Amino acid sequence: MKYMLIMRASAEAEEASKDIDFTEIIAAMGRYNESLIQAGVLLAAEGLAPAEEGVVVDFSSTPPVVSDGPYAEAKELFNGFWILDTATQEEAVEWASRAPLGAGVKLEVRRVPSIDEFPQDDEFIQREAEWRASNGQA
Repeated sequence: MKYMLIMRASAEAEEASKDIDFTEIIAAMGRYNESLIQAGVLLAAEGLAPAEEGVVVDFSSTPPVVSDGPYAEAKELFNGFWILDTATQEEAVEWASRAPLGAGVKLEVRRVPSIDEFPQDDEFIQREAEWRASNGQA
């Protein structure tokens, strides 16, 4: 089963990370990612650029409203993710608990449903399945 580990950090955690040498952060994340690779569970992982570079598309009105970052009203920001292939949610949680993250950072663990869980007679599901197969995705 696939699980996404969604990294969220508070503004305080973001500020505290500025006091840590960036090479130390990269080394700690590198060791963690290497352990995921060696265990054969890592499918994808990405960090994100600062929120100030982001944009929000808000669908509360028609047409949607687009606004630039930063987002002072946000209590937590989405900073990156991992996608793991594990046998159980408990295994995904165990891997999440090993991440080298500090106070004010949370990892949300969410299962990524398989395309097989959707109605197979739906034309759009069939098209997506064909697209995935043509791109070597399961």
